[in-house]
Amino acid sequence: MTTQRLDLLKIAVLAAAIAMLTGCATKNYVRTQTAPIIDHTNELNEKTAANNRAIHDTDDRATAGIQKAQGAADMATTNAQGAQKAAEDAETAANDAVHRADSLASVVEGLDKYQPIGNLSVTFGFDKSVLTADDKAQLDTFASSLGSTQSYILEVTGGTDSTGNADYNYALSQRRADAVVQYLAAKYGIPAHKFYLIGIGKDKEVADNKTREGRAKNRRVDIQILSNQPKTDAASTQGAQ
Repeated sequence: MTTQRLDLLKIAVLAAAIAMLTGCATKNYVRTQTAPIIDHTNELNEKTAANNRAIHDTDDRATAGIQKAQGAADMATTNAQGAQKAAEDAETAANDAVHRADSLASVVEGLDKYQPIGNLSVTFGFDKSVLTADDKAQLDTFASSLGSTQSYILEVTGGTDSTGNADYNYALSQRRADAVVQYLAAKYGIPAHKFYLIGIGKDKEVADNKTREGRAKNRRVDIQILSNQPKTDAASTQGAQ
């Protein structure tokens, strides 16, 4: 091999080495420059994801808080409406009680001078409004006197003992009065305009509610004949009180 060829070979080897070194340097440079960008991008992605999670979590908590507050507001509104309704019902019941107490008196007061000429009381079992056979027998005797009575009205007043709440007792006493009226009207053809009935519940006791016997007497319907005609013996009927 000549000296010239050796020189050419050396030059070629040197050129290849330089090219390799240049390529490695370029790759290292690119890697050095791009690595921070990739790392920064990954960091931004993680921060974005973390921010999104925080936003969603805050939104969920806010939504839950709003729903809870709305539920509390709705419950408060419902409670307020219920309290108002209860107050209105209580006021209505109180007014009804007052009207019950004086309604019959005001009706009779507007008529001619009616006077009591006979009366009867029938009693009922606890929480009952059905006439017994004994009750019907007493009403039959009582009604037999009405044929000879002129210009009369029948005051029918239902009552209860002190057991139970006022509203229930008003309704129960009314049912008891209705039972008496229906029996007399159906069996003896007494017209509806002859009856003035009222349920006074436990408002007016005729015996002591602290005893069993007293409570039994208070579970009654009082029937009174009122007439604007002179009293006659035939029209007078007395019942147990």
